Amino acid sequence: MGDMVDKGSYLVRIRCNQCGERYILKGRMKKGKVETGFKQCVCDNTMDFDISSEKLP
Repeated sequence: MGDMVDKGSYLVRIRCNQCGERYILKGRMKKGKVETGFKQCVCDNTMDFDISSEKLP
């Protein structure tokens, strides 16, 4: 257990460029990327997003 490193949580903001829907999610760093589990927008868009993230204290 002492070898585990807490990478911390991130606040992730996602905005769909097709319909304008916005999502605010909490994510964790995995393999150099912030992972939230987000797959697609309610409009079925899976590729065209503005995504920003910031480390939570």
